Amino acid sequence: MTTTHRPSGDLDTISINTIRTLAIDAVEQANSGHPGTPMGMAPVGYQLWQYELNFDPADPLWPNRDRFVLSAGHASMLLYSLLHLAGVKAVNPAYETLGHASVTLEDIKTFRELGSRCPGHPEYRWTSGVETTTGPLGQGVANSVGMAISSAWLASRYNKPGFNLFDYKVYSLMGDGDMMEGISDEAASLAGHLGLSNLCWIYDNNKVTIEGPTALAFSEDVSSLFLGYGWNVTKVSDANDLSMLAKAFQVFRDETQRPTLIIVDSHIGFGAPDVQDTSAAHGAPLGAEEAKKAKHSYGWPENAKFLIPEGVYEHFAKGIGARGGELRAAWISLFADYERKHPTLAAEILAMQHRELPLHWDVDIPTFNSDPKGMATRESSGEVLNAIAPRVPWLLGGSADLTPSTLTHLTFAGAGDFEAADYNGRNLHFGIREHGAAAISSGLSLSKVRPYWSTFLVFSDYARGAIRLSALMEIPVIHIFTHDSIGMGQDGPTHQPIEQLASLRAIPGLIVLRPADANEVAEAWRVIMELQHNPVALVLTRQAVPTLDRSRYGSAKGVARGAYVLADPINGPPEAIVIATGSEVSLAIAAYEELSSQGIAVRVVSMPSCELFDRQPATYRDSVLPPEILARVAVEEASTFGWHRYVGIDGAVVGMHTFGASAPLKDLQNKFGFTPEKVADTIRQQLQTQLQNQRKNR
Repeated sequence: MTTTHRPSGDLDTISINTIRTLAIDAVEQANSGHPGTPMGMAPVGYQLWQYELNFDPADPLWPNRDRFVLSAGHASMLLYSLLHLAGVKAVNPAYETLGHASVTLEDIKTFRELGSRCPGHPEYRWTSGVETTTGPLGQGVANSVGMAISSAWLASRYNKPGFNLFDYKVYSLMGDGDMMEGISDEAASLAGHLGLSNLCWIYDNNKVTIEGPTALAFSEDVSSLFLGYGWNVTKVSDANDLSMLAKAFQVFRDETQRPTLIIVDSHIGFGAPDVQDTSAAHGAPLGAEEAKKAKHSYGWPENAKFLIPEGVYEHFAKGIGARGGELRAAWISLFADYERKHPTLAAEILAMQHRELPLHWDVDIPTFNSDPKGMATRESSGEVLNAIAPRVPWLLGGSADLTPSTLTHLTFAGAGDFEAADYNGRNLHFGIREHGAAAISSGLSLSKVRPYWSTFLVFSDYARGAIRLSALMEIPVIHIFTHDSIGMGQDGPTHQPIEQLASLRAIPGLIVLRPADANEVAEAWRVIMELQHNPVALVLTRQAVPTLDRSRYGSAKGVARGAYVLADPINGPPEAIVIATGSEVSLAIAAYEELSSQGIAVRVVSMPSCELFDRQPATYRDSVLPPEILARVAVEEASTFGWHRYVGIDGAVVGMHTFGASAPLKDLQNKFGFTPEKVADTIRQQLQTQLQNQRKNR
């Protein structure tokens, strides 16, 4: 509770100890959490927020705000305490500032409880002022690289003489766990290569992890490592030394060629020398007695809980509150003038910030003529992407070193490459860093540009942690995966995805789209670009697939509903249904033609997205898959897992039950049964089984 009692010391010290004791009390009350890092890093967080960060608590979505990413997400109470004391205001999904606090004292008191704005780890979209969801270590620092890329790109495109609209900096607080995760190395390497001087990582060098001292498994010379990555490295030997912290942040601001790593030496529970069990301070409550000892060491009333001394709120208001308010007001005034002088660019910025699309963004999307030979869906996707991107200037991306294979390169005039010498380019080169690419793309999306990245489907496994978090955060990252099946042929089972489709479909909120031909690809991109709160996995073929004759078969616009009737019997209702996705739709059509010539009434359903189909009303779903038709077959060159929800327990799935093999495409299709004849035979068997069941039930 707030009280008039004021512990001894200056307001800097009192404010730091307020952060520490709020963390102690919240973790004790929850009987869960990590108090040690908030205690040790309180001076760093305080110095950064109160004196360095260009951030307006009254408008936490101000586009040119500095970003603070708590990559060490287990230290969430450090961030929640800062959000509360700084008076950060809540913002709703419509981007409206609501006027009340983002984090109330009651939220802190209910830390880690259901409904609190202070969950166990910081969550984007749940707590205003939280820039990204962190917890899985390394994700936050990788996201911060995407944010820094975005700042550099926005400045290059939109800053004009007299209008320095974008120059925000990105700070990320990381710990030993972040430093050990491979994704951090991927992100650090790329950041150094790109010379992102607007990026500052603060490394809490406390030499403790959950198992004990870092010496158990970690002995790198971090300074030399990051110098090798091309970073500027500086060190603060005492986390409590505000003057040295201030100098370190000044070193960062003065650096113009490299990202900066500030190594801060600290101890778990730093500032609480009487705390005995440092490992417990890292990953568990201190306990009542140790909490009292810690407070005593701060000159704090030992029995006080959730104490915010007189003057602390006002102190933050005069610091970050006043500074941020003045900077935002100046920016708003500058932007108003910018709108008058550069109205087209200003309109782009506003649309981007609200995740809206420009008018007529889709007018150049091609329609593809029917063609039995067709083209690979990766090829048609590249054409559609290059038709959309010139009209959506903030659509940018690349691949994990596979652009010639994924065909995601932007080829129109002026697209250019994003590189250290030129931040205006829209083609990003992530290098062979799938996990880093996905997490950096999330950072770009969090900055409101529209990113995509790409690799082979089988390598989505390398990026799964970041893909999952893009879904958890509800941000519209475009994950593009090519070489989607055993159809890639002679590269063999190491490169042939089997379980990846089922795995991606299992992620809540991720929309998986596997289009069947060029026109389904075009419609898939229409769906993708309209998404505001869902990431998507666009899954594409390496091999050519026929471009279907849409005057004969159903319209590809059905993609928007996830599944649609592609072909029906000419006379009468269907007796059986075959469902297929991607390249296997052409197999289903070939089987349909064979069976139709024999008088067997079959419906073909193209199902490019199970997730979109499941969102449709029951009436629509039943119109596509009538419940009374029990003879059903699904066809997909992947694991059969999940398909029985659509074909029924007695339905058949033509799919993969093993890994693939190294052989030419036709040989693989014959070996594993992906032929029109096999599909047709399976449909006949289903019809025979259903006929026998009907006889039994009579």
